Amino acid sequence: MNQLEALKRWTTVVADTGDFQQMEQFRPQDATTNPSLILKAVQKPEYAPLLQQVVAQGKGAEISALMDQLIVRFGCEILTKVPGRVSTEVDARLSFDAAATVARAQRIVALYRAQGVDTASRVLIKVAATWEGIQAARQLEREGIHTNLTLLFSRCQAIACGDAGVQLISPFVGRIYDWYKKQAGAGWDEAAMAGDNDPGVQSVRSIFDYYKHFGIRTEVMGASFRNVGQILALAGCDLLTIAPDLLAQLQAASGDVPHKLNAAAARDMALERVHYDEAGFRFALNADAMATEKLAEGIRAFVADAVKLEQLMQAAAV
Repeated sequence: MNQLEALKRWTTVVADTGDFQQMEQFRPQDATTNPSLILKAVQKPEYAPLLQQVVAQGKGAEISALMDQLIVRFGCEILTKVPGRVSTEVDARLSFDAAATVARAQRIVALYRAQGVDTASRVLIKVAATWEGIQAARQLEREGIHTNLTLLFSRCQAIACGDAGVQLISPFVGRIYDWYKKQAGAGWDEAAMAGDNDPGVQSVRSIFDYYKHFGIRTEVMGASFRNVGQILALAGCDLLTIAPDLLAQLQAASGDVPHKLNAAAARDMALERVHYDEAGFRFALNADAMATEKLAEGIRAFVADAVKLEQLMQAAAV
């Protein structure tokens, strides 16, 4: 048994890519996308016709509407490759506007439904885990639109998401690791900070244990991995979304994958229940320098790639 198949015994494996033609070889359950992944995909020759089709069919539409049509088109193609769900992201420029996030999510869902997709079981709307994003997700969940809260770096974000009843969260393992490695500089000991000692792995484990201890139904999906060791250290997490290059490494490696995260053990831990109002959330997030910096950086990066994607679409329309 290769490590990818062994991992699937403990964890639902998700493909983290917009390149839907790569997916079938890994047989993931779900798939996740974001503006950066869609941008990367549309720059490949095999996806150029898809971009052209969307632009041609949406001639005269606002660029934001064309963007939503493109990401839904990718999502529909992905759903032919996976048996489960696809995560589709709301424009990161709306990360601090709850009402606009809800409206955009509703439009994306309407586009999926127009294609005959059962959105309640097959689509997750990705929203940045800002205070406004979490409140938007709370409303969307009440409407039966399930959400995936992304750009999540701290326990306070996870706790607020659990209280809001969101379907799933995506804590970013690799970006947490990146921050601590950069802070340590020459003093970083790669071997000592690997596996169970990786700060990104520890963050996800802490969130997983909190959710399972208190019976919070929100799913935990580790994301943004830098190496296979981080993935293997989180075997047993509800889901793990993994880029194709790391999926290939797991598939090529033989050997067992030990069960690392244990929901039953988490229920026996001595943990304190915490709740946040808006002021408490903002203070807790501000107190976490890593989470504050990485959240802001992530939003900026997604916005930059969304703008590049818009420019490609505008050029195709000429």
